[in-house]
Amino acid sequence: GSAWIVDPSRTRTLLTHHRKLGKWLQLGGHADGDLDLAAVALREAHEESGLTRLRPVGAALFDVDRHWIPERKSEPGHWHHVLRFVIEADPDEPLIISAESKDLAWVEIARMAEYNPEESMMRMARKTLAGHAR
Repeated sequence: GSAWIVDPSRTRTLLTHHRKLGKWLQLGGHADGDLDLAAVALREAHEESGLTRLRPVGAALFDVDRHWIPERKSEPGHWHHVLRFVIEADPDEPLIISAESKDLAWVEIARMAEYNPEESMMRMARKTLAGHAR
C-alpha cells in the first residue's frame, strides 16, 4: 500500500529518496498480510515521514502499478504490485526522515520529471494535475 501524499492545493507531493533504490518515490510499503491497503498506505505514510495530520482523500484506489523486482541475495525475482491511495498532509508539519530514506522533499508535481521521470510516477503527476486526486 502506497501513499501519494499531496498538499491541500494538490500542487505538491511528498517524495522519499529511497535508501536502497536510490530514487525519488512515493511513500509506502508491504502490507504484510493486512488486507486494508488504504490503512497500510496511511500507516506507511506516518512511519516514513513522521507526519501526524494525515487525511485520506476518499477510500478509492488512485493508481495501480506493477514492476519487476530483480533477484537479490535471498529473494528470487518477482513482480511487485503497488496500490496507491491519495493522502493529504500539511506541508508545514515537520518531517522526520526514517531509516528507509535518504531524504524527504515536498516536490512541485509539475516538476516530477526532474525527480523521477519513470512512467508510473509521471502517470500519478498527470492524474493529479488533471484533478483526479480529489
